[in-house]
Amino acid sequence: MVSVSSLVALLLGVPLGVLLVATDKGGITPNRPVALVLGAIVNATRSVPFIILMVAIIPFTRLIAHTSIGTTAAMVPLSIAAIPFLGRLVEAALREVPAGLTEAARAMGATPLQIVTTVLLPEARPGVVAGLTITVISSVGYSAIAGAIGAGGLGDLGVRYGYERFDTTVMVATVIVLIVLVQAIQFVGDFLARRLSHRA
Repeated sequence: MVSVSSLVALLLGVPLGVLLVATDKGGITPNRPVALVLGAIVNATRSVPFIILMVAIIPFTRLIAHTSIGTTAAMVPLSIAAIPFLGRLVEAALREVPAGLTEAARAMGATPLQIVTTVLLPEARPGVVAGLTITVISSVGYSAIAGAIGAGGLGDLGVRYGYERFDTTVMVATVIVLIVLVQAIQFVGDFLARRLSHRA
């Protein structure tokens, strides 16, 4: 669940972040109406609690996954929650890129696409990796919530074999596994961000 939703978030969240920056006032292709609409959609999606989002988009989940329960179905709301989350983090990373670099590329005749691919994204790589790391960790937490309502995974294990059977050992073990998993993801993400930062 986490792997697929994180991949979808990477494929769609990064372009979303680029669009949020590029179309905003002072961006490389300013378009205020587009920026306002995208911002409103992102804010609306991020403001909905995940468990409510899962229920609200059941018809869409059935359309995409042909089911509304199980691991496959959970990937849809996980992806929808992760895309705008990563988009905002990518937007923040891109805004940290010095404006002078963009202006220099524009002065040399670079197109907006060239500015994005040769200036913005390369300069913002450490921030993008850090944002992806945070997104993956959030997806781990969301997947546990999804598991608690029948989507499988660690959440389902903790609820079905721990909570419902009053087995504290299983519940504690589930929590420990989640903590170890999050620590491992954070370690890898921090390592990659540092490596990319050194190369820059």
